[in-house]
Amino acid sequence: MDIAHLIQTVAIYALPVLFAITVHEAAHGFAARHFGDNTAWMLGRVTLNPAKHIDPIGTILMPLLLYFATSGAFLFGYAKPVPVRFDRLRNPKRDMVWVALAGPAANLAQALAWGILLYLLQAMGVTEPFFSRMCQGGVLVNVVMFAFNMFPLPPLDGGRILVGLLPLRQAALVSQVEPYGFFIVMALVVSGIVSSVWMQPVMALTFGLLDLLLSPLAALVH
Repeated sequence: MDIAHLIQTVAIYALPVLFAITVHEAAHGFAARHFGDNTAWMLGRVTLNPAKHIDPIGTILMPLLLYFATSGAFLFGYAKPVPVRFDRLRNPKRDMVWVALAGPAANLAQALAWGILLYLLQAMGVTEPFFSRMCQGGVLVNVVMFAFNMFPLPPLDGGRILVGLLPLRQAALVSQVEPYGFFIVMALVVSGIVSSVWMQPVMALTFGLLDLLLSPLAALVH
């Protein structure tokens, strides 16, 4: 393992990853408060302070170990989830959809923002590769987080959205998967099913949407 390459990679991705997880989790808490649940707010989790959202194992140790173990081929990590009491929401079944959607939506917005910044740097004549690679990393990290969290299985955001949209009987059946959902998702990730069946097509669609939204700016710059 090339230590210099690892340090360079960490330097490029550290800021985008910190922003991605922090804004994602804060967005959940903000949406929950908006719809009636103050749990995250009372615990100080509706904040852009990364320290409140970083899990020492899931955010730092696990990604580093996987990076070394797989030579960067496979990475996975997680932040401390923002606590949400869905029973405290004004309309639990409906509002849980918006609370769950807030995190991925925040990542999609950040991916767009990093893309805009990349074109602005080009327009200003900034040629330092480090900043360009950081912007590209910011787009990639947030697209990955958006796609992965939208996977329709609890406890991922996509699973919560699915539960909120389904009729009560079907929603109850899907919600019963939640205690085992993390292990099921991990098995699907390791087997490559999540990547081939979900991540690749969803990421392709997301990159296509970003290209469309950024096309006017790209035309101006080039």
